[in-house]
Formats: sequence, C-alpha cells, structure tokens
Amino acid sequence: MARVAVVTGASRGIGRGVAHELAEQGWSVYATGRSVASADLPNGVRRLTCDHTDPQEVSDSFAEVLREAGRIEVLVNGVWGGYERMVDEGRFTWGDPFWLQPHWRWDAMMGAGVEAAFVASQHAAAAMVEAGRGLIVHLSHWAAHKHLGNTIYGISKAATDKMAADMAHELRPHNVVVVSVYPGLVRTEAVLSAGVFDLSNSESPEFIGRVVAAIADDPDAMRHSGKVLVAAQAALEYGLDDIDGKQPRPLTLHDV
Repeated sequence: MARVAVVTGASRGIGRGVAHELAEQGWSVYATGRSVASADLPNGVRRLTCDHTDPQEVSDSFAEVLREAGRIEVLVNGVWGGYERMVDEGRFTWGDPFWLQPHWRWDAMMGAGVEAAFVASQHAAAAMVEAGRGLIVHLSHWAAHKHLGNTIYGISKAATDKMAADMAHELRPHNVVVVSVYPGLVRTEAVLSAGVFDLSNSESPEFIGRVVAAIADDPDAMRHSGKVLVAAQAALEYGLDDIDGKQPRPLTLHDV
C-alpha cells in the first residue's frame, strides 16, 4: 500500500519538486496550492486547489485527503508567500530596512508562510497522533541565524525553526517526527529565470524530495526530531545524489 504525503505549496518551486519526487518513488501524493491545477506534476498526483491563507479551504483540503486516503504519513510545508513583489511600485524593496518595509510583506511571510505551515500542521498532526506515527517537514532557511535580505525574512525563518522545535517536543510521545530543512541554492523557476546565480553547487527542486523520503524511511528518524537539517548534509549521510547524479556541497552559515 502506497504511503500518503501531503505537500503544500506544490504549484511551483521546491514544493512542486518534492511532490514530483515522492510520486516518482511510489508515494500517494496530495499536492495543494492556489494554482496547483496547472502545475507540472505527474498524472498520479492528486491536486487540491487551496489558498493556504483561508483556514476553511485548508480544512476542506485535509478533510478530502482523509476521506480518500484515510491517513497522512508525511506533511511537507512548502507553501510560502514571501518572494512576490520584490520590486514594488517600480522600486526594489526586498532589502529595505525594517522601518521602510511595506506591511504586506509581513502579512505574506508570516501569514502565507509561518501561519500557513502552522495550520496545515495542526490538521496533519491530529491524524498522525491518532495513527501513532508521522513526519512533518518545514522548509526553512539560514536567514533564521543571519541577516539575509531583510528583517521580516529572518523573523519568519526563525519562527519556523522554533515552531518545528516546539511541535517536535509535543509530538515526540506520539512517535511523530518534526524537522526544519534548509535547502541550498535551488534551481526553481524563479532562480533560473533570474539568470544571475552561479548554479555550480545548486540543487534540483526534486533533491529535497529525496531527502524527505530518506527521513521517512529511516527507522531511527526520531533522532532528528526538533532539529534543523541542512538538506545536502542529510543527503551525504543517507548516501543520496541529486537527480543529475551530482552530490551538492552542504552550505554553512559562513557560505550563505
């Protein structure tokens, strides 16, 4: 029987890559997102159109998963609302100091980012606790530890890591693992279209999916719970290559 994964924010980027890779590995994958219906995903992926800033739509989506599959074994929180409109009204505002940041950016990162992951995790955790097992993966970033771009970005990623740690504490007695995972430079649609990045040590969007599957397969995965995992370092430990056969070098805080 195929294992069941829910991947939020799977319309594009890392979320799409994770959903694609898990499906390729034989998982039963439910992919959510506002434009997921048109996403480049395998035919077998179940697409659930969902605005993760709308609690009712989120509730309906998870209810649909449980009606069809009866369980959720993995949740990957890939939904994120922070990278839109870096240029606002003709001006690049991404790197502005906090007192000049537009309020909508806070709402995007904390609402469509942190809050969306929290609400999705509530639904998944309830099912996992009942089943007595599961894995919740939060996609985070080194910005939790170092000023990168702007203050709101750092706050949102630090909040994500703390959320993962505290969820792990509360879910440990129920055999549910929770981790934050840090990607490296990922060849998402946005990165490729920018055309300004050195991609020599980059990762495919599917690479994180391979890491997620390895953690889910690990009988001792609880040792990771509550921790931050650098995807490329975890891949080294699990003996994983990227889809192009390369093994990305793990980044450190100094590198970023």
